[in-house]
Amino acid sequence: MRYFPLTNLSRLIMSVCLISLTYSCFACTAINLTAKDGTVIAGRTMEWEFEMKWELMSVPKGTDITLSAPSALNLPETKISSKYAFVGVAPGVLEGTPAFLEGQNEAGLGMSGNFLPHFTEFQTVTPQDKHPISIINFGGFTLGMFSTVKELRTELPKYKVWLDPNDVKGLPTMPLLHFVFTDRSGESIVVEFVKGQMLIHDNKADVLTNAPTYEWHLLNLRNYLSLSDEGRSSIMVNGANVTELGQGGGLVGLPADYTPPSRFVRAAYLNHFATKTNGSSDATQLMAHLLNNVDIPLGVAKSKMGEKTVSDYTQWVAIKDLTHNQLRIADYANRTNYIQIDLNRVFKSNKSMTWPIKGLPYPSNDMTSQLIE
Repeated sequence: MRYFPLTNLSRLIMSVCLISLTYSCFACTAINLTAKDGTVIAGRTMEWEFEMKWELMSVPKGTDITLSAPSALNLPETKISSKYAFVGVAPGVLEGTPAFLEGQNEAGLGMSGNFLPHFTEFQTVTPQDKHPISIINFGGFTLGMFSTVKELRTELPKYKVWLDPNDVKGLPTMPLLHFVFTDRSGESIVVEFVKGQMLIHDNKADVLTNAPTYEWHLLNLRNYLSLSDEGRSSIMVNGANVTELGQGGGLVGLPADYTPPSRFVRAAYLNHFATKTNGSSDATQLMAHLLNNVDIPLGVAKSKMGEKTVSDYTQWVAIKDLTHNQLRIADYANRTNYIQIDLNRVFKSNKSMTWPIKGLPYPSNDMTSQLIE
C-alpha cells in the first residue's frame, strides 16, 4: 500500500476531484451490513447526470454468456451456459449486450459496479490467454457463474478483463469500473483493475464509492479516528460550565460534501456507529437510512462540460436482501416508495424479462380516503 503524507492529503483529494470534472459524473455509493440473525443486506445508490434509461432485467439460469477477446486478435468466441439465475440493472442506452452494474443471483451473491476514472487500466489480452472477457460482459458473467465470494477469489484471477472503446456505443463515458461483491455469508471483496492488473481487496470498510482506489480510501479513514457516536455533554471554560447544544457533537468533522472520499467516510462511520439490527426488516430500514445520507438531490452537485452545466443526482437506489432473495428499488421520483420484489418467485419462473426502472408500478400510499371515512 502506498502511504500519502497527511500534509499532502487535502491537495491530493482536491486534485482528484478537479480532474474528475472532465468525466461524466458517476457518484455511486455501496454499503453492506449484517443483522444479528445473520441476514446480509447490500445497498447502493446510482448517480449520473445523463438519462441512462436504466432497465431491471431478469436473466434465467442457462443463459449463454460470451467470453471473447478484443476483435483485433481474431480469436474465436466461447459460449458458456450460466449456472445461476439473476436479476440485474443495466443502462438501456448501451447498444448490444447489457452491461450489468448492479444485481444479485439466486445463490445470494450480490454485485455493484462503481465508476473509477483516472485509476482504471484494464488487462491486456494476448493470443495465449485462455479466458478473456470484456468488461461489458463482466457483471453478467460473475452473477451467472459464481455463488460465493470464496469462488470469486479463486476463479477471477484466471480471467483477463479488457475494454475496447469501439464496443461502447451509446454510453456517455467509458465504463472505467471497480466492483464490490458480497455473498449471504457477509464476506465481501472489491475488485479493481489498476496498471493493467486485477486487484482483489477484502472489503474491510463494507463501503465502496468512486475514485481514488479502495486502499486509498481505507488510508483516508485514519484522518477521522476522533469521530464518535457520543459527544461531550459539557466542559468547564474559565469556571463557566459550557453545555452541548444538542446530541451528535461526536460527529463534528464528518464530511458532508458529495465527493467520493467524503461519501466513503460518511458511509463507513455511520454504518459503524449505527445500532445493530435484529433481522431482515429492520436491517433493510437501516440500510435505507444510511443511503439517505449519500443521496444527491438534483441541482446540488453541478459541474461544467464545456458551456453546459450538468448536475449529478441519485437516479435510483437498490437494497438487496442476499439472505432471503429480496430486492427493493426506487427511482428519483419515488425515492420514499420502494418497489419490493420477491426474487425467489422470479428465479423460479426462469423467464427472461425487462422492466424500465422509471416504469415500475411505484405505490402512492395515499391513505386520505381511509382516514376520513
